[in-house]
Amino acid sequence: MLLSELPYPTIFGHRGASAYAPENTLAAFQLALRQNADAIELDAKLTSDGQVIVIHDQTVDRTTAHTGRVRDLPLSEFRKMDGGSHFDLAFKGEPVPTLDDVFQAVGQLTYINIELTNYASIWDALPEKVAELVNQHQLSQRVLFSSFNPVALQRIRRLVPDAPIGLLAIKGASGAWARSMLSRVLPYNSLHPEKSDVTPSLVQNAHKRGQKVFVYTVNRQEDMIQLFQMGVDGIFTDDPVLARQVVQSMDH
Repeated sequence: MLLSELPYPTIFGHRGASAYAPENTLAAFQLALRQNADAIELDAKLTSDGQVIVIHDQTVDRTTAHTGRVRDLPLSEFRKMDGGSHFDLAFKGEPVPTLDDVFQAVGQLTYINIELTNYASIWDALPEKVAELVNQHQLSQRVLFSSFNPVALQRIRRLVPDAPIGLLAIKGASGAWARSMLSRVLPYNSLHPEKSDVTPSLVQNAHKRGQKVFVYTVNRQEDMIQLFQMGVDGIFTDDPVLARQVVQSMDH
């Protein structure tokens, strides 16, 4: 089981080392590994022709020079896009990768949290397509699936039973049911709360249920220290360098 192999506490490079390189690109994922992140996190969606593309937003407007909804564009359009210049001209021409590209580049080198982000089309074939790639690359021991969408998690669990699933909880009151009740219906392996919702009792209750607690998105040193002192199992951060420094300073 992947979760027992992850170091404690686990540093996930959120969309890669996205403080230093354009998010959700091979450049960001490879940099996260050079910065000693224990794992990377990425966002998966479907193109109009059913390919799994790695991009966070529902549109391409923020991270490329193009416009349009991800699910309306075919892979051939993504292949023409520059996914790097929006971050820094040093990354001009950095492609928007497919999940297959990511698996080929770093699949055997790290652990990967795949967020199933089919929030605008919750019944689409994303879980099936992702499962197909994971099985094809024989990475079921190296991936963790997460989503705010419990339906996607239930479907992926049936398709890749070896891999753990993590429930993302919306920040604040609207995510309260996910942080407490939902585990009875959907027995997930890890809870992924927003940092401001984490309390010592939330961590203790999750641990009592046998779940890990991985917190998003933690970029400030004081938040990291506070969360690690509460006993969380890991954090998602844009800044693996800072997180590694904090972990090392707490070890001494």
